[in-house]
Amino acid sequence: MASCAECKVYVCRSGHLDAAPENCPMRDGSVTDTRGYLSDPTLRRMARESALVEAEGYCHWTRIQETMEFARRMGYRKLGVAFCLGLRVEARMLSRVLKANGFDVASVACKNGSIPKEEIDIADHQKVRPGSYEALCNPIGQAMVLNRDGTDLNIVFGLCVGHDTLFIKHSEAPVTCLVAKDRVMAHNPIGALYCSNGYYKKALYEGQRGPSSVTG
Repeated sequence: MASCAECKVYVCRSGHLDAAPENCPMRDGSVTDTRGYLSDPTLRRMARESALVEAEGYCHWTRIQETMEFARRMGYRKLGVAFCLGLRVEARMLSRVLKANGFDVASVACKNGSIPKEEIDIADHQKVRPGSYEALCNPIGQAMVLNRDGTDLNIVFGLCVGHDTLFIKHSEAPVTCLVAKDRVMAHNPIGALYCSNGYYKKALYEGQRGPSSVTG
């Protein structure tokens, strides 16, 4: 089983492959041989343009700028934005920025379809706000709308964990993530890792969960 996160040498970066650890995936050449998938012209172009965007924008461009530059290089003109309704103000800002840069933009909110949560057997006490109508997040519906609109590249913008998975699985266009939702960390998930030996140690290492996490 690959465990690159625990590697001490990262020979993949240096090119000194003879010093690869025993469990390095590169010891199985068939696994890391790129000739197969990079023979596909579309995948090869995506890999190349990604590398060029990385080099030219490194520590200089914001992720929004990198996303637009990648789209330009790939010839993507119609961009889809699948956004969380809780980030509707920010989604509007993004849509306007993309349009100002010459892109056509199709955007769709997570609550599209207004499907009541009861449809998937969510009890009233399991809602975010018990006693009120709550529409189910509908990422498959978001993907269907953007598929219908014929987008060239879709942008995940703050979808919940799991909902983003469903969207990516059903999107016909390639997908990139611009915002990863984390309300506690101001949508900066890695902040919790930086605090994992301090404030969030119990939560992350001991599986500590709050009372709101109780299911049933």
